[in-house]
Amino acid sequence: MTDSPLLIHDPDTLAPEVAALLPRLAHDDPVVRRIALLELADLEEPDALPAIAHALAHDASADVRREAARVLGAWEEAWIVDALCHALLDAEREVGTAAAHSLSVLKDTASGTVLLRWTDHADPFVLAAVLRALRELRHADALDPALRGLNHHDDTVRIEAVVLLGWLKDVRALAPLAHAARSDASAEIRRAAVGALGFASVADSAAPDALLHALADPVWQVREEAATTLGKLRARFTRDTLVAALADDFWQVRLRVARALGQIGDRAAALPVAALLTSAISNLRKEAALALGELREPATLDALRAALDDADPDVRKAVRIALQQIEEARS
Repeated sequence: MTDSPLLIHDPDTLAPEVAALLPRLAHDDPVVRRIALLELADLEEPDALPAIAHALAHDASADVRREAARVLGAWEEAWIVDALCHALLDAEREVGTAAAHSLSVLKDTASGTVLLRWTDHADPFVLAAVLRALRELRHADALDPALRGLNHHDDTVRIEAVVLLGWLKDVRALAPLAHAARSDASAEIRRAAVGALGFASVADSAAPDALLHALADPVWQVREEAATTLGKLRARFTRDTLVAALADDFWQVRLRVARALGQIGDRAAALPVAALLTSAISNLRKEAALALGELREPATLDALRAALDDADPDVRKAVRIALQQIEEARS
């Protein structure tokens, strides 16, 4: 571990409360050491940080090291961020997991400078944790490491890279994300890439094309995510493909497709959506009614009125809202 700047203290220079607790960090009983560590953390004294960092790197007990990794997450000095990155390599995975969580809640963009030094690490666990930490920071220099991560052999690294790229919202990532959405061997990563494409614009043809391709993915969760993202893009030229997807084998996909068609707002999709009002699945009937309210197509009034006596009160409420929206649009 990189030593803190104040790793060895003269007790006379410390806050008295900190100095009083230090001997207990050397106690034979790990429970005593862990409690002392928690009391040090509660003091919120910067003087205590080197002792906590020393415990993170050197204590014989994994429980104590894990606790040190947890409490250090409240501080963002560069040397502490580096200490937490080193802790990702701890022999006990529970310690590394605690360090990864602390890194993931960093808020200071300056911490990204330290994290970036770890983005070429060979250990997939370390790399995934660092990419996850960079996500919240939206550090501009994280783009290149994230793009490299898309080609990593480890699924966990690739999915963290995909999600990070979605957060960065850099148009240079659109084509690589579209490729991952089409081609990654992992359905989880294809789904994440499909969701990450939500920041694209209609003019970025690679994204809608990849999303339309994903509507035919063999895994229904990917198709569901594709419909959701297409709705966000509001690309009218995707209407016919979405309408065809209203016949998907999975009702969860059909629900998201209906929602997407409502968001797109093309009235030509209204009658196919209205057909869902007779579905056996109440959630699907409700979503269809809500979509019809957005589409405001008078030709669906009869189907909506027929659904006013639906057995599900949520469906009836959605139908009433849709009828009101259509009538207001007509007047």
